[in-house]
Amino acid sequence: MASATAAAAAPRGWTPAAAPPRHERVADRPPGGRLARVSERVRRAVCPGSFDPVTGGHLDVIERAAALYDEVVVAVLHNPGKAGTFTPDERIGFIERAVARLGVDRRVRVEAFGGRLLVDVCRELDAAVVVKGLRGGTDFAYELPMALMNRHLTGVETVFLPGAPDLEHVSSSLVKEVVRYGGDASGLVPDEVHDALVARLRDGG
Repeated sequence: MASATAAAAAPRGWTPAAAPPRHERVADRPPGGRLARVSERVRRAVCPGSFDPVTGGHLDVIERAAALYDEVVVAVLHNPGKAGTFTPDERIGFIERAVARLGVDRRVRVEAFGGRLLVDVCRELDAAVVVKGLRGGTDFAYELPMALMNRHLTGVETVFLPGAPDLEHVSSSLVKEVVRYGGDASGLVPDEVHDALVARLRDGG
């Protein structure tokens, strides 16, 4: 009865459009369709950080971001006037080899940027989104003002991904401190990074 009433109330000559199947993909739409036009732009995100060195927490966020966007640019941000534990080129190499082992290297590229605002990096890369991981409330309190300022400056948005619970305690600075004083940080960073840290911080290489 309800369907007959609804049909009678419809304007004369009008027929409801058939709903597209739930499994329809954007690629299945006609070339001139609206969704086809929207899909033409690459969805690019930036994962920024000093990555000195890259940790398991960083790689967790990069891998998950690669599942959400067409391309993820890992932006290694560094201060040209300040020496880090590893050079920008060394950091890039560590990250590139790690993402290759994860199998997401086709969606991830790594570049270094010195003495630049993050919003300027995003503008150069034509990226509208910044992806950052959060280990807890302290990270959120630190990151939120920067995210709001970035949006104020250029409109770039920030997407926060909750960090893996088993990696909440991991940071580059803490890993370096553990290694420097003889602790075992294996499993918290890629093996080659751990070996390089031991050689540089403990053995004085």
